[in-house]
Amino acid sequence: MSRAIPTPAELNAWGKDSLPGFIGFEILDVTPGSVHARMTIRPQLLAPNGYLHAASVIALADSACGYGTMADLPEGAKGFTTIELKSNFLGTALEGTLTCEAARQHRGRTTQVWDATVANEQTGKRIALFRCTQIILYA
Repeated sequence: MSRAIPTPAELNAWGKDSLPGFIGFEILDVTPGSVHARMTIRPQLLAPNGYLHAASVIALADSACGYGTMADLPEGAKGFTTIELKSNFLGTALEGTLTCEAARQHRGRTTQVWDATVANEQTGKRIALFRCTQIILYA
């Protein structure tokens, strides 16, 4: 028997007091193997040079992939952790909102592989391509 997928509201509440809450990460939709999320750019997410900090973009993408993993763990799993990630930056944004579309590429018993695309919500321009591998943890 598979677990029920948590709602976006349940997942957003889960991270409100940790890094996802701090950066303003918000899940808009979650289905098995897919997460649609967003984050509003604000001064605290910029680098000292005034451009969007790469770590802010990675936090958005990795959070989306992580929440997707947590929402649909294999039977008997207790959690997960990211063991590898890679990002390619294609542009930047100085204001507005970023969206993230995360999609699971592999769902194994011990690992999951996720891809995510981060884009400027206002222009549709892609900001980053992201891939990560999650290791599934058992008791």
